[in-house]
Amino acid sequence: MLAHFFLYSNTMKLYEIREASGIDSLIRVEREAPKAGHGEVLIRVHAVSLNYRDLMIAQGRYRRELKLPLIPMSDGAGEVVEIGPGVTRVKPGDRVAGIFMQTWLSGEVSPYTQRAALGGSVDGMFAEYVVLNQDGVVHIPSHLSYEEASTLPCAGVTAWNALTTWTLKPGITVLAQGTGGVSIFGLQFARLAGARVIVTSSSDQKLQRAADLGAAGLINYKTTADWDQKAVELTGAIGVDHIIEVGGPGTIARSMNAVRVGGRISLIGLLAGAEALASPMPILGKQIQVQGIFVGSREMFEAMNRAISFHKLHPVVDKVFAFDEARDAFRYLERGAHFGKVVIRI
Repeated sequence: MLAHFFLYSNTMKLYEIREASGIDSLIRVEREAPKAGHGEVLIRVHAVSLNYRDLMIAQGRYRRELKLPLIPMSDGAGEVVEIGPGVTRVKPGDRVAGIFMQTWLSGEVSPYTQRAALGGSVDGMFAEYVVLNQDGVVHIPSHLSYEEASTLPCAGVTAWNALTTWTLKPGITVLAQGTGGVSIFGLQFARLAGARVIVTSSSDQKLQRAADLGAAGLINYKTTADWDQKAVELTGAIGVDHIIEVGGPGTIARSMNAVRVGGRISLIGLLAGAEALASPMPILGKQIQVQGIFVGSREMFEAMNRAISFHKLHPVVDKVFAFDEARDAFRYLERGAHFGKVVIRI
C-alpha cells in the first residue's frame, strides 16, 4: 500500500544545505519525489543518525569540496517501497540501510569509492525517500528498530573495521577515547570478543554509563590530565594493545605514549583539534601500527550485522529528535552532550 500510495505522490520533504555556513544552513524544503530506475531501489527513510562529519559539512569545515545544494547525512535506515528493473538483492518491504560509500562493496578502499560517499560527495539520506543502487544497501538486523539501525552505516562500520582488521581476541586491552558513537560501538564490539576496555571521558556520569556497558577501566581526562600514564598503569605498565583514536592531532601524542610496544592505533577522528601532528619517533621506537580508518565496505557492514544479530546487540541511542527539530539535533551533537548516537526520526 505504501509503494502504491507513493506512485501518486508528487513531492517529499527533506533537508538540504545550500551554503555550508553553519547549522542554520540546514533548510527544510520540498522536492519532486524520486523513482527507482534500472538496478535501483526506492527507500522510505524512517530515521537518520548524526555523525561529526555531518556537523563539519554543515559548518563548512569539511576538507572536501561539496556540490551544493546537498542533501546531508550519510546514515539512514528505512523500508524498500519500490524496486526498478533488474533488482534482485532486495524486494519491497525489506528493511535496509544504505552503505556509507556506495561503491565500496568489498576488498581494499580506492580513490574512486570516496567519490560515492553519501551526504558528502553525493546526496545523502536526510529525505523522506531516497533512491540507491541495489548494491549500495544492506539488510538490517531484524531485532533493531529503524532508529537503532540508522546508527550503523558510519559509526558502527568504522568501529568494526578498526577492531576486526587487526587482532581482536579475548584478553587484549582496547582503549576507546570518549563516549561518542564510534567509541561506544568500539566498547560494545570489543566486549563481545572478550577484550578488556578502558574508556576516557570528561564526565564521570558518562564513565559510569560506560562501566554499565562493560568498561573495566575508567579515566576522567579532565581530572587526570596524564590519562596516557594512567592507561599504562591500568595495564600493569605494559601499555594498551589497541587504541580507538578519535581526537586526532590533539590526542595522538598521548595515544602513542599509552599504546604498548607493537600495539596499534586506529586513527579515526579529529575531535580534539587540528594542531600539528606529534613527532613520529614513538612509532619507530615502539613499532606502533597506525592506520587511518574511514568507515568500511559493504562486506564489513554485512559481517558486522551478522555479529549484531547473533548477539542481539542494541546500539546505544542517546536521544531521538523529530524531523522538524533537525537544527536542535545538530546543536546537541555540537555541545558534546550525547552518549552514543543522536538520531532524527523522519
